[in-house]
Amino acid sequence: MSRRERGATLLAIAGGALREAVAAGAAPALPAYANQEWLTEHGASFVTLEKAGLLRGCIGSLYAWRSLAEDVGANARAAALDDPRFQRVTADELPDLELEVSLLTAPEPLVAPDRGTLLDALRPSLDGLILEYRGRKATFLPQVWDNLREPEAFLRELLLKAELRGDFWSDEIAWQRYEVENWRGAVEP
Repeated sequence: MSRRERGATLLAIAGGALREAVAAGAAPALPAYANQEWLTEHGASFVTLEKAGLLRGCIGSLYAWRSLAEDVGANARAAALDDPRFQRVTADELPDLELEVSLLTAPEPLVAPDRGTLLDALRPSLDGLILEYRGRKATFLPQVWDNLREPEAFLRELLLKAELRGDFWSDEIAWQRYEVENWRGAVEP
């Protein structure tokens, strides 16, 4: 199956889950094609919703623990209904939404004894970054590099997202990086 076909399938799963969740508020049944072998394997995904170019919801899984089809459907539903930063998506908004599905690679530890080493190790536009520190956890998908092009700005904003100071550093922070393959599309009626 080509990359384009995989993307169309993932967008269809996310769009179907989104439409059903907004209309019924319930978790949808997975479509029959979700039984394809690659969709039954464990996968980690993020589903991002945008309206007029602005973020409208984004929820995902950093680690693969359920089938990819289930993960995409559940994250689409959660992005529409459960992102605490936004009101629930309404059915009236669906035609105006753009949908993005990101498929994550398994996170890899990134050892950085100091801030400079971490900044030098970051690969702009390629790396997603996970920060874990004393019960706090935050991540930025690689797409965030589109708005925060400099590693220092990327790191500072991720620290702020974790409710830490932008210049904070501790040897106790655990860092992991990952990559994504992503697809964008409209929410089909």
